[in-house]
Amino acid sequence: MLKTVTITSEDILQQVKLSCKIPEIMQEIITRKIVAVATEEIGIEVEDEALQKTADTFRLINKLGSAEETWLWLQKHHLSIDDFEQIAYTSFISGELAKHLFADKVEPYFFENQLDYIGAVIYEVILDDEDLAIELYYTIKEGEMSFYDVAHTYVQETELRRKCGYRGIVYRKDLKPEISAAIFAAKPPQLLKPIVTSSGINLILVGEIVQPELHDKLRNKIIGDFFSEWLKQQIEQIETISDLS
Repeated sequence: MLKTVTITSEDILQQVKLSCKIPEIMQEIITRKIVAVATEEIGIEVEDEALQKTADTFRLINKLGSAEETWLWLQKHHLSIDDFEQIAYTSFISGELAKHLFADKVEPYFFENQLDYIGAVIYEVILDDEDLAIELYYTIKEGEMSFYDVAHTYVQETELRRKCGYRGIVYRKDLKPEISAAIFAAKPPQLLKPIVTSSGINLILVGEIVQPELHDKLRNKIIGDFFSEWLKQQIEQIETISDLS
């Protein structure tokens, strides 16, 4: 029976290869190098206070509320304090580079594509049986059951069932065309007739139509989308030379 295992750097590299993750990791390395070079060429300044805020945000996202929790997390991932600072640094300069390149493009893009950012607050139940979906639709319409009772009975996913099928705000561009057309033609609050899709039979309650607003979260998402596409283009233009034996 094996009781002690020694794992070397060579073992880890070999496992990465066997896991077929080399292309993914190489792309991450190339991305980091692209960001570092572009940041230096542009002359983006990195201040200690900004780095600290980035590190604090990282800890918050990863639920590292104390120094002890942070230290245990570093040990788990075999990272040093210097490595952690490098994570914060890379995250910070990536965000600053993205804003430098694309912040001024957000508003024109948003106003040209406002229809994509109209949102809808929806509740949804996905069923396998079309006859059952139709029966439940009329049961709700006739007031014999509420949509929320139906969701609590028929939604399979635990957390979604607890929220009575609440999907939050969804956007036109993220929805299948047949669902999008019906949702954004609705007059909330409105229960839609069952819609057949590849996912099943969708029973949807439209609670509210949310008009587009360029808030900070959406602004950052648009910048992020632009930046991701820019990185993709940069990667495609690079000749990669690897030294993996």
